[in-house]
Amino acid sequence: MTTHIPSLTLPSFVFEQPAVSILLPVIAGAAIGYATRPDETQRQYRAMKQPPLNPPGWVFGPVWTGLYATMGYTAYRAYTTGTTSLNLADLSLAKQGATLYTIQLALNLIWMPLFFGFNRPIAATVDILALGGTVGYLAYVWGQVDSTCGWLLAPYLGWLSFATYLCVGAGHLNGWDFESSKKKQ
Repeated sequence: MTTHIPSLTLPSFVFEQPAVSILLPVIAGAAIGYATRPDETQRQYRAMKQPPLNPPGWVFGPVWTGLYATMGYTAYRAYTTGTTSLNLADLSLAKQGATLYTIQLALNLIWMPLFFGFNRPIAATVDILALGGTVGYLAYVWGQVDSTCGWLLAPYLGWLSFATYLCVGAGHLNGWDFESSKKKQ
């Protein structure tokens, strides 16, 4: 069970301001996407053996933008609902969720550099499995504060499940060695 850990939690103003709460993950996700050089990432993605049902590369940007905005709104809603509640349990859950949210955001943002930048499919798989577990627990925690918040994280959990399948599938099909597919570019 996780508790509120201030040193592992974004500052409260991030959760209290809707624009900051929504834009932070959108901008951070876009920055990571551009930092890993989209043209190179696309070439690498096309060069890899992929599992069935893999979408075209252009799908990921719009899907992640929507998911980032939704997770930001959920963070704002759950945190402000919990911290303005007279129920001390809701306050505790909101703060606990803020720590989980910060951890999941960090796990989310390091996946792409692990997978594409450093070509570490095993580390990326461990990361995305930890991310899925953290988001599942976050949905449970914030769902206790506001049931809508738990449901707002459902599409994110669904996409993470699909992304985990793609990550493991690509790793397995490429022998857990992305250097070989990178050389084919």
